[in-house]
Amino acid sequence: MNILVLLSGLASAAGLVGALGGGWFDGIPLYVAIAGVLMTVALVLSRSIGPFLRFFIVFYAMGYVGLIALIAGKGLLPAGWSGVVPPPLTAFTAAAFALLAFGMSRVPVMRQITEITDKYFSTDETATYNLGFGPDRTLPVRWVAMALLAIIILINLGQVWISVSLSFFNRDWFDAIQAKNATEFWRLLWKVWLPLVGVLIASNFIEFLIVSAFKIRWRSWLTQKLFGRWLEDGTHYRLQFGDARVDNPDQRISEDIRKYIDTTYSLTISMIQQISGLVSFSVILWGLSANLTLPGLDTKIPGLLFWIALAYAAIGTLVTHLIGKRLIRLNFQQEVYEADFRFGLARLREYGEPVALLAGEKAETKRLGQQFGEVIRNFFDIVRVQKWLSAFIQLYGSSNSIVPIVITAPFFFAGQITLGVLTQTSQAFARVDAALSFFIDRYSMLADFKAVVDRLSSFDSSLLRAETIKAESRITLATTQDDHLRLSDLTLALPGGQPIVQIPALSMQQGERTLLVGPSGSGKSTMFRAIAGIWPFGDGTIATPAGKSVMLLPQRPYLPLGTLRDAVSYPGVTGTYADEAIIAALRAASLPHLVDRLDEEAFWVQVLSLGEQQRVAVARVLLARPDWLFLDEATAALDEPLEEAIYQALRTALPATTIVSIGHRSTLKAMHDRIIAMKPVGEGGRLFTPG
Repeated sequence: MNILVLLSGLASAAGLVGALGGGWFDGIPLYVAIAGVLMTVALVLSRSIGPFLRFFIVFYAMGYVGLIALIAGKGLLPAGWSGVVPPPLTAFTAAAFALLAFGMSRVPVMRQITEITDKYFSTDETATYNLGFGPDRTLPVRWVAMALLAIIILINLGQVWISVSLSFFNRDWFDAIQAKNATEFWRLLWKVWLPLVGVLIASNFIEFLIVSAFKIRWRSWLTQKLFGRWLEDGTHYRLQFGDARVDNPDQRISEDIRKYIDTTYSLTISMIQQISGLVSFSVILWGLSANLTLPGLDTKIPGLLFWIALAYAAIGTLVTHLIGKRLIRLNFQQEVYEADFRFGLARLREYGEPVALLAGEKAETKRLGQQFGEVIRNFFDIVRVQKWLSAFIQLYGSSNSIVPIVITAPFFFAGQITLGVLTQTSQAFARVDAALSFFIDRYSMLADFKAVVDRLSSFDSSLLRAETIKAESRITLATTQDDHLRLSDLTLALPGGQPIVQIPALSMQQGERTLLVGPSGSGKSTMFRAIAGIWPFGDGTIATPAGKSVMLLPQRPYLPLGTLRDAVSYPGVTGTYADEAIIAALRAASLPHLVDRLDEEAFWVQVLSLGEQQRVAVARVLLARPDWLFLDEATAALDEPLEEAIYQALRTALPATTIVSIGHRSTLKAMHDRIIAMKPVGEGGRLFTPG
């Protein structure tokens, strides 16, 4: 970086010397040298900005240095090679891009956007890549990302150069038509147009392949990072508490990341194309305006057509923003309403049986109707804004093909320009206007993109708050060396701080079977969550036996989508247990009728009764063989004889496992060695008292 700053400063200084005093760098315009000086300053300051925008500054600074070196060494090149040296304007364009990237880093909304992007372009991770030749290589992820992005930018700049060349072809071709010069007509077609179009097609093909690889790698990395944070250490569970609450994290991870990457890439590359085209075609438009006078007058206005295009685009941009500015808020709300409606439908599918048993279809229809009503209402609010925005954009876009002809036709009729110049002027005007109208053409996309960025940023903030809740917990998780589980000076509280459970001292010995009893809602399950390490609210110490495995079964177990084998093996992955062990566990859990369905894929939450689901969870325990097992009313859906059989199966198969149960049935007492009851204290708090 320091070397690049030095080289950029030297190139800028040399350009200034050449612009002011001639010599070796003679021919470099003053504006190119000044732009280089400003770019060098931006390069120095870029150390304080994120890696994504800094990449563009570095990329174009390297281009500026190289271009100045080529211009300065033009006289040293072999004869006939001088045509490969780009004009000084190209160096100015490179400096302008670097300055633009730095300027964007100072815009708050751009900082919000690039905070998400920067994670990918600053990661220290490595990955294995197949480069198409030789063995697979392990390379830094950010290096590969930057290399792919650099290639894509170079391809797009080359495509802009082809567009400029085609503009000059078009001028000469129509001049040949006007002069009825058939030889020149065919020469231009076969020797100029055909090679240029061939290169353009090949570049588009290569670009498609590289862009596809770039985007899918980016999406894969960002998606894995986000759901990794979401699922890490119970963060997904803590998102429901306090100001960490967030709606529909599933959609934010799947849809919003995809939209973010697609739109970020599209806007970044299209902006590079448009600005490159703006600089290139503005010069053409300025040059074509050099000798034009207003019809009937002798007054020449430098860059007349350029200023007309600039005013035309500025007015269109202002009108577009005034019409469409409400779309940002409306698009954000639409994403929320759509996600809420999808979640409601999915939840109804999951709980279809209890809804049917309660004849709750009427209530569900009303609730879903209200949710869908919000979707429709907000949709029509968008339509009311979008219809006027679309109408104006259509009018503006349709006028693009007419306005430049109307403006330049009087000069053609007055004999100031030829037909070829007229068509080139029209094309240059259209390209300049298209670049200046970037904001107009993509207003709806930008409004939707802002909503996506807000959703991802708020999700990231919610994850951070949930992680902070864990980090700031005053509950100390420790280990013991004597096979006892001890709770000391433990107070468990609600997220708002209200205490619900107080445990001055409680010890559980390995091997004994303990039953916790007390009124519903008194905090027994909360104590289990705290022991599992997912309840962060309160203070005190929880010490579990060192090196011992712990498993907790809730009243309603989780059954993943997939085969029955997957459901029984959970949280182990497929292949963790042999089929013989799974079948034995199902039989021991009183589920012999399921042993022939291991390969069946189904939505098991609906296929199995709650009692069967609880016995599937017991089968998991028999496979996992934990040292400590906590049952939170995990057999409440079973009848008493079946519940007794399950406890007997656990005692037989896992004689060394310590079992701690929560339950309300009096029959459970005979299945346990020790009873721990609760009594009320203070304002709603409960105290565990050893039995």
